[in-house]
Amino acid sequence: MTQLARDTLRPLPPGGYPAGSFHSLPALEAMGLGRVSRLPVSLRIVLESLLRNADGERVAEAQVRALAAWRPRQPRSEEIPFVVARIVAPDSSGVPLLADLAAMRDAAQRMDRPPGIVEPVVPVDLVVDHSLVVDRAGSADALLHNMQLEYRQNEERYRFLKWAAGAFKGVRIVPPGTGIVHQINVERLARGVWLRDGVYFPDTLVGTDSHTSMVNGIGVLGWGVGGIEAEAGMLGQPVYFLTPDVVGVELAGALRPGVTATDLVLTVTETLRRAKVVGKFVEFFGEGAASLPTADRCTIANMAPEYGATAAYFPVDRNTLDYLAATGRTAQEVAALEAYFRAQDMFGMPRRGDLDYSDEIRIDLSAVVPSVAGPSRPQDRVALAGLKAHFGRLLATPVERGGLVRAQDRAADDGAATAAASPGTADAGATHAGAAGAADAAAPLRDGDIVLAAITSCTNTSNPGVLLAAGLLARKAVEKGLRTHPRVKTSFTPGSRVVDAYLAAAGLQPALDALGFQVVGHGCATCMGSSGPLPPAIEDDIVRNRRVAVAVLSGNRNFEARIHQAVRANFLMSPPLVVAFAIAGRIDFDPDTEPLGTGADGRPVYLRDVWPSPDEIAAAMPHAGNPEDFRRLYADFTEGDALWRALPAAAGERYAWEPQSTYLRRPPFFDDFQPEPRPLAPLRGARALAILGDSVTTDHINPAAAIKPELQAGAYLLSQGVAPADFNSYIARRSNHEVMMRGAFAHVRLRNLMVPGTEGGYTLHQPDGARMTIYDAAMAYARERVPLVVLAGEEYGTGSSRDWAAKGPALLGVRAVIARGFERIHRSNLVGMGILPCQFTGADGVAALGLDGSETFELPGIERGVAPGQALRLLIRRADGSQAEAEVLARIDTPIESTYFRHGGILPYMLRKLLDPNHEEAIA
Repeated sequence: MTQLARDTLRPLPPGGYPAGSFHSLPALEAMGLGRVSRLPVSLRIVLESLLRNADGERVAEAQVRALAAWRPRQPRSEEIPFVVARIVAPDSSGVPLLADLAAMRDAAQRMDRPPGIVEPVVPVDLVVDHSLVVDRAGSADALLHNMQLEYRQNEERYRFLKWAAGAFKGVRIVPPGTGIVHQINVERLARGVWLRDGVYFPDTLVGTDSHTSMVNGIGVLGWGVGGIEAEAGMLGQPVYFLTPDVVGVELAGALRPGVTATDLVLTVTETLRRAKVVGKFVEFFGEGAASLPTADRCTIANMAPEYGATAAYFPVDRNTLDYLAATGRTAQEVAALEAYFRAQDMFGMPRRGDLDYSDEIRIDLSAVVPSVAGPSRPQDRVALAGLKAHFGRLLATPVERGGLVRAQDRAADDGAATAAASPGTADAGATHAGAAGAADAAAPLRDGDIVLAAITSCTNTSNPGVLLAAGLLARKAVEKGLRTHPRVKTSFTPGSRVVDAYLAAAGLQPALDALGFQVVGHGCATCMGSSGPLPPAIEDDIVRNRRVAVAVLSGNRNFEARIHQAVRANFLMSPPLVVAFAIAGRIDFDPDTEPLGTGADGRPVYLRDVWPSPDEIAAAMPHAGNPEDFRRLYADFTEGDALWRALPAAAGERYAWEPQSTYLRRPPFFDDFQPEPRPLAPLRGARALAILGDSVTTDHINPAAAIKPELQAGAYLLSQGVAPADFNSYIARRSNHEVMMRGAFAHVRLRNLMVPGTEGGYTLHQPDGARMTIYDAAMAYARERVPLVVLAGEEYGTGSSRDWAAKGPALLGVRAVIARGFERIHRSNLVGMGILPCQFTGADGVAALGLDGSETFELPGIERGVAPGQALRLLIRRADGSQAEAEVLARIDTPIESTYFRHGGILPYMLRKLLDPNHEEAIA
């Protein structure tokens, strides 16, 4: 601890909590270090971490002084080493993370060092929540069936997790069936403040899921990082980032009756994505923010990745305290949180002018209208009243311009599709699902028919306001004799078991059951591609007739082919709207003028007839705020059910890899590990593996969906004796690099501009121009010793924080990604795997430079190392022998990233540090 840190220790005022001290931020201002009281609250929490951890090694006193003197609009070049209190992970990224640590232990053993040197020093909670598949839905036995299937498909992964819980002292496993990591984090794991060694400090974290930011809604600062970066954090490395800009978002006014938190968050997402807040902190303030229930704040904070922000922070105030008390936190915990934030002068929602922000944006809550977003991006909001016309335009617009018309569809002579392109219907009541008995599930599909309707995702199932509204709407619909369309696969996946308890207590679950929204599991499912199978006849109709089928869900992501590979239009909406559209059965109807269906009395029933009033929702709300429900259901939340307890658990410091396993293979990242980093190889004569457009997501780079037999990952599994019924998803197979290499860039909607007019993981091998899969091309280039690059447009790597979107390309031989722009987490993941992200400057890009994939590329000088923000020359040699040149910016943003890159990535850097901790100067 530096002298500055010692000088700021103050006793926390006495109260109903244990005595302790804290590092006073007001004391820093009194010492003249800066106008700390004017800093955004989120930055002050980072500043406290720097101050408390200032030891002259990991954190220097100069870094404390630099952040204390932050100015809202100054250039940013300082690197912040943020030491977090804990780390969270879902199993989707957590299993590969632990597999990497197990492989590091094997490498340590090979280097004659104790395997136990690889041990998390920061507490880690891993929640098993991404392995659920909605195989069965719409029935009373769906929950049990899906849980049994989950264990059957993932038994080996789960046995590995039980081994890890015993082998790594700092790892706690939350078993399947408990809920979604973010909702569990908000309802149980988050502490508000910690007391350690007599010192109080704020709860902070990073998580390996991009939606970790949801916890910002209760005043806990945290955000998503890639699994590679989280591994370093677990092993004691600070989370490094550039000093951020902080955008203040003033929420003014109040939501109108009938407008939901989902409508608000879709409006916020649209607004902030347009404002280009990528990589920045967002902090909410104002009277509207103060009036929002904490659950609504969490809904907004959850979708920070969708608008690109690192964090989306709501300061601690009275609403925060009330929420923590209602969710079962003790009076002592709540009192300590209030006392700490008051002592730091950080309690309460700031008003306009209270704090200094880099920029300010104002959102009027009273202007928010009922909304949905789609068909493939969460920022593409459309007012509910304009949805019918919007969908009609999408059916007439090419995919390349954001529509739903594909090249192969335009080329097809499909008269039926032409007839279906007019979405209006004169007899809406008779053709909608709610027209009791009139609909036929076997009738041919039309463009716009809904085939999936899911109340899902941590975004909304943590919010009792919208879930109670869904239950109330369902009850009114059932009372009027409406039913969901028999074609629609309906499902409900709550984010925690508490949701089941309060819907049952409110008497609303039976109505949801009657409409097919039985609970099918507790975890992330439809929103990340585990929606399960559609009836074969429906899927065959979609594929054979090129139908634009629709999914509606209350999730946070709707990227191409993410929800279901056969479904081309996906719309995000509130849970009550999901229920309503499941009844209607079509996306292209006007809920103001057309009925949902026909009631039992023969009369048309409109959305307004079943929409719950604010008073009805308020009357049901007390059922969701019973702290005893939270205490009871979280009392033994790490014990698991009988299925979990029955799993055997191996013991020992090292994991016994099974050579024939198709789920768990020792990660290859340390196979040729050496104590000293090899010299960086030059990048000359590189070929383009793919040329991609704008808004390429990590789904496109590393699919999450079910593995299909016709794709190369499926062919590999078949060769290993795995039946197609047991393929599972790419997410479940993430600890088998053979599967994941074959899955890289294998997304069914990937559009590689080198192969125009096609979708899927195809490219041209050069110089012969042979068309082949991306995997086959990469293997051919590896045999030929040709390095590879990927070229792309704006917003490369949006979406999930999956490290395999960097691991996969690295194993395929990709050395650099050159794009117009990067999303924050994916850029970091690329550096973490030793891939150089470079950004075109000025107007340069694929189109401006006339690139078609026949060229070779060179980045001179990178073998000497790359400094943060270094300008590089991209040399381009065309097939005709002519040459071109472009300046690109190395998106290595901080000094530590330069070190990571020189070591070949974060993982080898951390292993070298663990093997030889006394020679830090040789590493840094």
